Amino acid sequence: MVIRNQTDLELEAPARLDPPRAAYVHVPFCQHRCGYCNFSVLAGRDDLVDAYLDALEAELKRLVQPRTVDTLFVGGGTPTHFDAPALTRFLRLVGHWFPLSGGATEFSVEANPNDITQSKLDLLKQFGVDRISLGVQSFDAAKLKILERTHSPDEARRAIQLAAETIGNVSIDLIFATPGETPDAWRGDLRDAVAMPLSHLSTYGLTFEKGTQFWNRLQKATIATVIEEDQLQMFRDAIAIPKAAGFEHYEVSNHAMPGRRCQHNMAYWRGVGWYAAGPGAAAFVDGRREVNHRSTTTYIKRLLRGESPIAESETLTQEQLIRERVAFGLRMLAGVELTEVGPLQVIDQLLGKQFQMLTEIGMLTRTDNRIALTAQGLFVSDSVLSEIL
Repeated sequence: MVIRNQTDLELEAPARLDPPRAAYVHVPFCQHRCGYCNFSVLAGRDDLVDAYLDALEAELKRLVQPRTVDTLFVGGGTPTHFDAPALTRFLRLVGHWFPLSGGATEFSVEANPNDITQSKLDLLKQFGVDRISLGVQSFDAAKLKILERTHSPDEARRAIQLAAETIGNVSIDLIFATPGETPDAWRGDLRDAVAMPLSHLSTYGLTFEKGTQFWNRLQKATIATVIEEDQLQMFRDAIAIPKAAGFEHYEVSNHAMPGRRCQHNMAYWRGVGWYAAGPGAAAFVDGRREVNHRSTTTYIKRLLRGESPIAESETLTQEQLIRERVAFGLRMLAGVELTEVGPLQVIDQLLGKQFQMLTEIGMLTRTDNRIALTAQGLFVSDSVLSEIL
């Protein structure tokens, strides 16, 4: 394939696509949509669960035959919002169509603390789930209220303990820079987290996405963002406190105990292909990206009429593939070995000027053929990566 750059120089860039070894399945149901959430979520519509499962089965049958994967991730929404019969049917479906390969595999399921019960954990374990990702967000009751979370700090601690005892591999999400939050308060959340039996921790700065309640409130000035100086301190603490407790900071927002990095997300960052199913789910197979309808009702109607659930599709050019593999790979602290992405001549022709500019302003380092974000670049990673994309 030929890439034509701005100076009309043409360079050959052979495709280097890995076969999909990962799958994501989206469950849209939730008890409540939080004010900051911009995911494909459906709250208070449990009457659609059976229809969703029928539609999901119809979508998975489009695969024709089961696809063996190394990692399977079930997200939402809240997968554990299902009652036992629905959860059983769901797990049978995804287990049939996405069987795990032998060896070191990973089967993750997201959960909310107030949905976790011993019986549900036992059911998940029975179907091979070996990793639980809990949407804790905070151990502070006042902060949880601001975030519109429906669980209490005690419920979060109980859920972590129960999941650790039953499944063993537990990750939690925490949010920082909530309106009114101070660096001291955030340090308290981090200390509470690392005191728990966790194998993995994800820390995210609160974002105000257009279309969410938080975005609308921000426009009306009924809430305010945390000042940038405090956000930077919170980001630094999100690295330092877990590190002192034995966690490895291996990606912009992710920290793991040795040997417990999220293998599924590593597939995304390395540019490995993945299958996807469910409302709003995005698949990347054979260089083609396909995104399902975000509306659960539209997703259901289309599939039950025998139609495709896909809302958007795009076959990436070789230039797009290179840019994405470099940008997503830079999210990992180890950075990107450019020779694993494509021919160096092609990459430098496409991105050499951006690399030089980002290096000169202290956002990027380059050693031989490996590039990585600096500490400064990590804090503003989204802006840095947009220069590459």
